[in-house]
Amino acid sequence: MRIVVAHNRYREAQPSGENTIVDAEIAQLSAAGVEVLPFLRSSDEIPAMSKPAKALLPISPIWAPKAQHDLDRLLTEHRPDVLHLHNPYPLLSPWVVRTAHKRGVPVVQTVHNYRQVCSSGLYFRDGVICQDCRGRALGVPAIVHRCYRGSRAQSALMATTLAVHRPTWKSVDRYIALTTAVADHLRDYGIPDERIVVKPNAVPDPGTPAPPGDGFLFMGRLSPEKGLDLLLNAWRRHPVGSLGPLRIAGDGELRPLAEAAAADRPDVVYLGQLDRPGVRAALAGSAVVLATSTWHDVLPTVIIEALASGRPVLGTALGGIPYLVGADDPREPAGTGPAEVATAAPGDGHVSLPRGVQRGEAGWVVAPDPEALAAALPVARAGAATLAPAARTRYERTFHPDVVTKRLIDIYADVAGSRR
Repeated sequence: MRIVVAHNRYREAQPSGENTIVDAEIAQLSAAGVEVLPFLRSSDEIPAMSKPAKALLPISPIWAPKAQHDLDRLLTEHRPDVLHLHNPYPLLSPWVVRTAHKRGVPVVQTVHNYRQVCSSGLYFRDGVICQDCRGRALGVPAIVHRCYRGSRAQSALMATTLAVHRPTWKSVDRYIALTTAVADHLRDYGIPDERIVVKPNAVPDPGTPAPPGDGFLFMGRLSPEKGLDLLLNAWRRHPVGSLGPLRIAGDGELRPLAEAAAADRPDVVYLGQLDRPGVRAALAGSAVVLATSTWHDVLPTVIIEALASGRPVLGTALGGIPYLVGADDPREPAGTGPAEVATAAPGDGHVSLPRGVQRGEAGWVVAPDPEALAAALPVARAGAATLAPAARTRYERTFHPDVVTKRLIDIYADVAGSRR
């Protein structure tokens, strides 16, 4: 099987989980015997472009002529079975779908964000969830609020791109939704069920998990939508030391908030930006991983890393987080009592849950509210040891590279067969 993987890489100065996933997926496919033809561009190329090329940049999200020429030549020469598209902006443009179809090549796209509808791709603006552009032919609110790169002109260009390419997106042969929440987003956009499959990303197997550590780990980009402020608000509602340590790893605009919390309380530790050995050590030293996003986070890779390391997750009930921890089809109903701290014997994973706390296969989800999160923290600490084996099992069954790569190859085969 021969597959073209098309992706516009994000700038290296802005760490991107999407870049990492695409690189890993190419390696996993190649190891499985698939012939992969990477068709990659990088936003880091822009500063070195010639003046004529830079002059065409404003229209490249709508139509990138050089990319279409190069792709057409690649398709003609190698006659691949499928083109697999990830991010098309700004140097590829959605027009690659039309170029592939012109050559009779079916297209699969992995949906990493909400940019079929939302110019920023996040459904998040000014610190809160925003879906003002849903159902609109043209995303005027995105232009008014400068949602794309803080620029009204660039927001107008992106909103126009989304409007122009609505028929393009409707022509994609198969969409890969990373979670059930993304599948719902695509249905809302008008994509029929038969063209949507749910297939998450994978992370490499770190091996047999270490015994559970103590306390909690928050790891990720320190930006408002990741919910660090929400977490610290909830954490401060408990006496110092009562929950064990809270470790915060990562960097970003909210770094001063993490540093101030660590200076204020001895049970908060700021680890900074970690390399891979540092990530493994932080996971090994903790009992529960936190994913307290305040936006509809599509697929936080940190959760899959936690499950691979046998660490259950406490997250907000937004985006793909319930799916990842197995709480979109919960094993236990949400608590019905008052939002107060539950008591439990150590290691008891079946405690009486506070209102709004929902237990899934490999963790818990809760409303993005400080009081609800504060009530869930001791529940997660008490149940961490019980859910640790289930966390690893969920990884092996759903997110292991062997499982995910086989699923992806099956999708390619089905799409290629249907197209023929």
